[in-house]
Amino acid sequence: MTVGCLALNSSFEPLTLVPLRRALRLVIDGKAEIVEADSVRLVRSERAAYPRPIVIRLTRFIHVPRRFRRQVTNTFLFARDAYACQYCSRTSAQLRPRESLTRDHVVPLSRGGKNSWTNVVTACSSCNTRKAHHLPAEIGMHLMRKPTEPHFVHLSWAVRRLTPIQAKYIRTFYGATVLHQIEALEHRGGASRRG
Repeated sequence: MTVGCLALNSSFEPLTLVPLRRALRLVIDGKAEIVEADSVRLVRSERAAYPRPIVIRLTRFIHVPRRFRRQVTNTFLFARDAYACQYCSRTSAQLRPRESLTRDHVVPLSRGGKNSWTNVVTACSSCNTRKAHHLPAEIGMHLMRKPTEPHFVHLSWAVRRLTPIQAKYIRTFYGATVLHQIEALEHRGGASRRG
């Protein structure tokens, strides 16, 4: 089942997933055209029937800044870190009943650390409590990998489910490597959220 409709820029650059109603509104208003549709399942109104859009393309080009920075949110942070504690490597599915994934500042805010991609990691609540206001090395804790700012494409697609037709457009514009990285995030995130 299609969760949303893939919206492409007029240049065919994948922009985002939009809800079905928003996609139809863009098409009806002449702001987008349907590129791929599910012609079997129609969307009907009182006066018309439309193919269910899977991929739409905007008719006017939308400028997207190349250096696109996303705020650090737990959703994207957990996706970047594969839903695993960066200290003990347990995934959300492996946590005990009263534990959860949390955001940890490698250099604590109280010690001048910032809330930036290069200073935050996913930590289970037990590791986060143990680390408290210390630097990891001060109490013998070690990160699985150094935190880095992810590419905006990974952030934009990390928590979304793509259909095979939609994935084709990601592969065409960004390449197979980026698509594989996104699919890996989907599988890891889906497995831990289901667990």
